[in-house]
Amino acid sequence: MSRIGNKPVQLPEGVEVNISGTTIKVKGPKGELAWNFPPSMEVTQEDRTVVVKRPDDTKQKKALHGLTRSLIANMVKGVSEGYTIEMEIVGIGYRAEQKGESIVLSLGYSHPVEFQLPKGISAQVDAKARPMKLTLTGIDKQLIGQVAANIRALRPPDSYKGKGIRYAGERLKLKPGKTAK
Repeated sequence: MSRIGNKPVQLPEGVEVNISGTTIKVKGPKGELAWNFPPSMEVTQEDRTVVVKRPDDTKQKKALHGLTRSLIANMVKGVSEGYTIEMEIVGIGYRAEQKGESIVLSLGYSHPVEFQLPKGISAQVDAKARPMKLTLTGIDKQLIGQVAANIRALRPPDSYKGKGIRYAGERLKLKPGKTAK
C-alpha cells in the first residue's frame, strides 16, 4: 500500500487545478504548470484536494501511484510558494556576475563561462557575502534542481581544498595532502 499516494494533496488559497484527460494544469499566484500523468492513474479533484487512485496493486502501479501524487504536490507547492536553491562559490578569484538572463562565472579557467538561465528560473548573486552566494528561484522543482546541478558541474568542489561551486550547507570530506601522515 502506497502511503504517499493515498494522501490527498491539499490546495492552498489561490491555487486552481484543471484536469482534462491525462493532463493536469495547476495555476497559482507564482505561475502555471502542466503535466501529463500516466494514463493508468486516476486523478480527481474533490473540494480543495486532489486525490490520486490506482487501478490495481501491481508493483509498477504502486510506484506510479506515489510518484504521481508527489509530482502533483510539487506542482502545487511550486505555484503557491516557489522553490529556492542556494549555492556557494568558494575559491580565490572565483566569482559570479548576473547579466540579464545569464550568469557569467569566473571559475579559474582561461575564459569566463556564461551560463544561460532557462525560462522560468531567476538568479540573484550576492557578491558581498563570503563565500559568494548564488540564489536560484523558480516554480518547477525538477527544472531548478537540474539548473543547479548544471551550474555545480561547471566547477565541482575539489577534494583537497574544497574550491568550486557547492550547494549551501553541503558538507565535503576533504582529503589530506601529501604531507599528512
